[in-house]
Amino acid sequence: MALRLADGTSWSDTLARAVAATPEAFDQPVDGVTTLHNLLSGQWRAVGVPTPVRTPVDNTVLVNLPRLDAQTARAAVAHAATSHADWAATPLAERKARVSDALDALTAHRDLLALLLVWEIGKPWRLACADVDRALDGVGWYVGEIDRMLADGREPLPGPVSNIASWNYPMSVLVHAELVQLLAGNAVIAKTPSQGGAVCLTVAHALLHRAGLPVTLVSGSGEALSEVLVRAPEIGAVAFVGGRSNGGKVAAALLDSDKRHFIEQEGLNAWGVWNFSQWDLLAAHLKKGFEYGKQRCTAYPRFVVQRDLVDEFLDMYLPVVRSIRFGHPLAVDGNWLAGDPLPELDFGPLISGAKADELRRKVDEAVRGGAIPLYRGKLDDAPFLPGQDTSAYVAPSVLLAPPGRSRLMHAEPFGPVDTIVVVDTTDELLAQMNASNGALVASLACDDTDEAAKLAVDLQAFKVGINKPRSRGDRAEPFGGRGASWKGAFVGGDLLVQAVTTGGDDRLYGNFPDYSSYPAS
Repeated sequence: MALRLADGTSWSDTLARAVAATPEAFDQPVDGVTTLHNLLSGQWRAVGVPTPVRTPVDNTVLVNLPRLDAQTARAAVAHAATSHADWAATPLAERKARVSDALDALTAHRDLLALLLVWEIGKPWRLACADVDRALDGVGWYVGEIDRMLADGREPLPGPVSNIASWNYPMSVLVHAELVQLLAGNAVIAKTPSQGGAVCLTVAHALLHRAGLPVTLVSGSGEALSEVLVRAPEIGAVAFVGGRSNGGKVAAALLDSDKRHFIEQEGLNAWGVWNFSQWDLLAAHLKKGFEYGKQRCTAYPRFVVQRDLVDEFLDMYLPVVRSIRFGHPLAVDGNWLAGDPLPELDFGPLISGAKADELRRKVDEAVRGGAIPLYRGKLDDAPFLPGQDTSAYVAPSVLLAPPGRSRLMHAEPFGPVDTIVVVDTTDELLAQMNASNGALVASLACDDTDEAAKLAVDLQAFKVGINKPRSRGDRAEPFGGRGASWKGAFVGGDLLVQAVTTGGDDRLYGNFPDYSSYPAS
C-alpha cells in the first residue's frame, strides 16, 4: 500500500499555522514562496537578500531566508546594546514575569514548533517534541532557581550575548540558552542557522518579542556576519555551538579580546568495552544512541572493543543496527486516521543531501583504505512517499578497523555511521578513545566499576559514563569539554548563569588560554 502524508501535516498546512500564529514575522508570498523577516532594532523587518531554504525531508523549498549584510547587522548589534542597558536595570521579578509569559506562549504553540522542526531539520515527531519540551522544562527550572543563582550579587554582562548555534537543536540548546541569558539580565542576539530551523526560530522569537523580551534575530552567512557578531565591541559574550572548523575561527577572532565566550565543538566521543558481559544492558543504550541519526555533538560513533570480546560485542551490536528505523517522518499508510500516532522512527534524513553525500564519500574512502564493512543498510525498505526525493537519507553503516589515514578515524562522522577499533591492552583502549584531542563525553562498559573508574581518570572527555551514556544534561547538570572540544566558560545549571554574569572573583570553570578548571561532572 502506497504511503501518504499524515493529514494536517503538509508543509503548506504547517506554514499557514505559523503565519497565523505570528503574522508579523512573515512577508507576503512571492511566486508561492514566503520570505521570513529579521528581528532588528525591536521590529520585524523585510530586509536582506532572499535565499531559498530546502527541507531535507524531500528537498522541496520551504521558505526564503533573507541574508543580511554586515552593515545592517552592525546597526542591529548597536540597538541590542542599548536594549541591554535597559534590560539589565530591570528588576529580577519583572524579568522572571516576562520570561514566564514567553514560556506560556511557547507552550501554547508547542505542537506547531515541533512540526516545524520535523519539516526543517527532519526530526521524527517524538524527537522534535522532545527538543521543544526540553527547552520549556529547562527554562522553567531556571525561573525557579534564578533568585538563588544571583543572590551573591552577580550582575549582567556589559553587553548583549551573541548566540551562534548549529541547526540540530534550535529549541533545547539555542532558545533555552537565550531565555536563561535573558533571566540573568542580558539582551540576546541570535543568528539563524543557515541549514535548518529558521521558521521554528522565527516563530519562537516572535513569541519572545511579544512578551517584551529584548531579542534580536538575524540571518546571513557566517562569513558576512561573524566579524560583527563576534568582535563588535558592544557584545558582552559569544556563545557558539557547532563544528571545530567554524568554532576555531570564532576562537581565533577572540584571541586578542577579553570577551566572555563559551565555544562548544564536536569531538569523536568513544565508548570503550573492556572486561564486560552485560550485553542486554548495552544493547538498550546503543539502540537509543541512534536517535536523530547521531547528528548531535554527544553521539557515540566510535566503539573501542577488547579483542577477546569482539565476537560477543558483535552478537549484541549487529541486531541493534539492523533494528534501526528511519525514513520520511510523516509518511503513513492509508489506514492512518487523524489522532493516530505519527511514525515512530529513530531518525529521518540527514540535514541535507550535500551532507549525506559527504558522509557516503567518507565511508567509501575508509572501505577503499582497508576498513571492513560489517554492515551497510539500504534505503529499499524504508518508508517513503511515492516518487519523493531521498537524497538526504543515509542508512546505518558499521566499519571495522578504519585505516589511520581515513577521515572517519579522526573526525566525528555526524551521521548513522559507526566505527569499531579492536585493542589488546588498556593503554591501547585509552589511546584510541582519546584519538580526537578531546571530547565532550565518553563511556566505558566494564563489569568492574572500580577498574572503569580508574580508566576514566585518563580519558580526555568532560563527562564519562560507566555502563551508561553521558549526555549534555539538563537543569543542574554542568556541561563542557576537554581538549579542542570546548573553549571558554562551561555551562549548565549554575555555571550557565555564572557564564553570562559578573561577580565574585570571576574565575569561572572552563578552558581558557591561561588555565583550565573543571567542576565535578
